[in-house]
Amino acid sequence: MKVNQEVQIRDPFVFVDREEGKYYLFGSTDKNIWGRGTGFDVWVGEDLEHWEGPYPVFRPNVEFFSEENFWAPEVHEYQGSYYMFATFLLKDSGKRGTAILKSDSLTGPFHPHSDGVVTPNDWFSLDGTLHIDEEGKPWMVFCHEWVQVGDGEICAVRLRDDLKEAVGEPVPLFAASEAPWPTSFHHKTRNTQENYVTDGPYIYRAENGELLMLWASFVDNVYAQGISRSTTGKVTGPWVHEEKPLFASDGGHGMLFHDLAGQLHLTLHSPNKTPNERPIFISMEENAGVIRRGENG
Repeated sequence: MKVNQEVQIRDPFVFVDREEGKYYLFGSTDKNIWGRGTGFDVWVGEDLEHWEGPYPVFRPNVEFFSEENFWAPEVHEYQGSYYMFATFLLKDSGKRGTAILKSDSLTGPFHPHSDGVVTPNDWFSLDGTLHIDEEGKPWMVFCHEWVQVGDGEICAVRLRDDLKEAVGEPVPLFAASEAPWPTSFHHKTRNTQENYVTDGPYIYRAENGELLMLWASFVDNVYAQGISRSTTGKVTGPWVHEEKPLFASDGGHGMLFHDLAGQLHLTLHSPNKTPNERPIFISMEENAGVIRRGENG
C-alpha cells in the first residue's frame, strides 16, 4: 500500500494516459471541501509516488450554477474528448447533482457541457460515473442521497449519446441496506430514522466479463469500501453484494485502474477526516471476477 502524504485529496480518480506514459490524479481538491468551491485541480505523475501540481483544470465563472460542494470529479475519454462528471450544490434549488464538463485536454480547462445537472432536479444526488454498456450506449451511475431518502440508493440513467442530458427516468439499482456489510446511523437534525449511506459508485468490467461496482458506505461509523456484481452483466442488474467490505480502515470512494505495467490498483482516500485525507494506492489481484488485495498491497 502506498500513501502519498503531499497530496490532500478526496475521492481520488486516476486517468492513465498510456500514450504519454503519465497518470492524471483528479479529485475533490478544495481545502474547505464542505464550503465554497473554488474549482478542481489535477496532479500529474510518471509513477504513483511522485506527483507534480496541483494544476487548475476547472474554475467557475460568475454565471456558473454552483458556488459550493465541488466534489468527486471523474474524467473519462469519450468520442475523442475528455468529459468530467462532477457533483455541485445548486444555487437555485439548494439540491446537489452531477453535471458534465468537457475539455480537449486532460489538463483542461474544462467547461460546462451539460445544461446544468443531468440528475433529477428535485433530488439530492451525487457522485455520477460514466458507464458504456455492451451496445456502446452511455449511462451514468450515481447516488440518490441518504439525506433525502434515508436509505441511500444507487441508480442508473441513460445519457444522450452526446452526454448533454439524461434520457428517461433513473433506474434504482439497489439501496445500501440490501448489502450485508453497511450499518445504519441516526442523524440528530436531518431525521430520526435509520440512515444508510451510498457513496462513490465506480463500474469495472472484470477480465472474465463480469460487471462489478465499487461503492462506499459506513461500518459502525467508519468509512468503508464495498463491491457488488451484476448477475446479468448489465448495469441494470440485478446486483448481488459481497458479504464483507473490500476495505474497512476508514477509507473509501475508490476506483480501480491498471497501471502502466498492467498491475491492477485500488485507489481511495483515507482517513475520511479533513484535512488529513490522502490518496492511497493498493495493489490488487483479480481472479475469476473476484478482486482481492495483492501480495504487495
